[in-house]
Amino acid sequence: MKTRFLEQEIKYDGTQLAPHWIYRNFRIQGDAVAAFKGECEVKLAEMVDIEDVLNNEPIYSKSMLHFISEQFNTGLAEGVFRQRLLICIIKEALEKRGVAVQRRGDDLFVNSKKLTVSIATKSLTSVLIHTGINIDADGAPVAAAGLTSDLGINDIEALAKEIMICYSDEIDDIILATTKVNGLWK
Repeated sequence: MKTRFLEQEIKYDGTQLAPHWIYRNFRIQGDAVAAFKGECEVKLAEMVDIEDVLNNEPIYSKSMLHFISEQFNTGLAEGVFRQRLLICIIKEALEKRGVAVQRRGDDLFVNSKKLTVSIATKSLTSVLIHTGINIDADGAPVAAAGLTSDLGINDIEALAKEIMICYSDEIDDIILATTKVNGLWK
């Protein structure tokens, strides 16, 4: 899986969760994960999570670290497993930095404050994952924590690269593991 940290800030509004967004905009073809910083404002019209739409819960964060991943030849259930794996890798990276993090499904919390948003969905050709980690949680519509504003984590690019490399290596290793076993015919 290819990884790239994008230097430019991008406001995430939900339209980036689209087939071939990484390829069309950054010429990274195939399974990939890209990370970038930027504001997050997802209005109900762009919302993929039907539960959030039904509950009238748009998403906003003044500043987030975003991960967009597109993975091909993968079903939605496997995509959700991969999303949860990404969340667990983020949790481990934060714990390594001394942060006590709780995971509930595909969300991370610090002191009962929401740290992340995440969704996995299926397109005709791929599974798409977006995970955002609050950097500055000011103005969030729920009680939220931020990497810099609350946790004192300032080297966002280093954190993003570490998470992407761990995630990419884990996915690649899982795929490799499927090639080293004999099938059973009993």
